[in-house]
Amino acid sequence: MGALLALLASLAYGTSDFAAGLGSRRLAAGPVTVAVQAFGLLAAGVGVVLFPGAGPTPHALLWGAVSGLGSAVGTLALYRGLSLGAMRVTATCSAVLTAVIPAVVGLFLGDRLSPLAMTGIVIAVPAIALVSWQPRTDRHGRAGLAHGVAAGAGFALLFIALDRAGTASGAWPLVPGQAAALLLVLPFALGVRPREADWRPAVLPTVVAGLLAGIANLLFLAATGRGQLTVVAVLTALYPAVTVLLARVVLTERSSRLQTTGLIAAAAATALTSLG
Repeated sequence: MGALLALLASLAYGTSDFAAGLGSRRLAAGPVTVAVQAFGLLAAGVGVVLFPGAGPTPHALLWGAVSGLGSAVGTLALYRGLSLGAMRVTATCSAVLTAVIPAVVGLFLGDRLSPLAMTGIVIAVPAIALVSWQPRTDRHGRAGLAHGVAAGAGFALLFIALDRAGTASGAWPLVPGQAAALLLVLPFALGVRPREADWRPAVLPTVVAGLLAGIANLLFLAATGRGQLTVVAVLTALYPAVTVLLARVVLTERSSRLQTTGLIAAAAATALTSLG
C-alpha cells in the first residue's frame, strides 16, 4: 500500500510541476510559486477536515513546519537555477539528491529492504538522472550545480520531515508546512505586476498545480505511514518521468534518447521496488 501511495504522490507531483511550468510561461516564477503554495495551504486545510487523525501535536506541527522550510528552499533554488540557464545540471542534481538523501536516511534509521527492492532503488537513481537530463547546453555549470544541490537538499528535507511527522495527527503537519513555505516564498513575488493578458491564461494551470501539490503532500505523508522511507522517497522521486511524459503527450515535445532510456529504467525500477 505504501508503494502505491508513493506512486500516486509521484503522479501528483509530476503533474503539478507540469502545470506550474505552463503557468510560468506566462508569469514570472515568483508569483506562480506563491500561488502554488497558497493553494497548497488550502488543500492542507481541506485535508485536515477529511483526515484529522488524533489532532495536532507539538511533534507533528514542528516537523510539519520543517517540511515547509524544505519545500520553500527546494522550489526557490530549483526555479532560480533554471532561470539562470542551467537547466541540465540543476534539474538532474536536484532530482537525484531528492531520492538519494531520504533513502540514505531511511536506511540509517533502520529500513530493511528485500534484494528485489534494493535492486529497484539502485536502478531508480540513474533513471531519475536520465529522465531529468536536459539536452540543452548550459552556460552556468557551477551556478546550476549549487542551485541543484540546494534544491535537492530542500526537497529531501521535505520528504524526511513529513516522514518524521508521522500520520498519527492526520493531515495536520501539512498546515504549518504550507504556511511556512508560503511566508518564505512571498517576498519573491513582491513588486511583480503582471498584465491581465499575462495572468489570465496562467490562472487555471497555477490553481491545478497548487491543488495537486497539496494532494501530493498528503499522499506522501500517508505513504510514509504504510511503507519505509527509503522505498517511499525513491518511488515518489520518480515524478520527473511524469512531467516528461506529459510534455511529450500534451505539448508534443520530443524526448531525448537519454530521457527515453530513463523512462524505461524508471518503469523497471518501479516494478522491482513495488514487488519487493
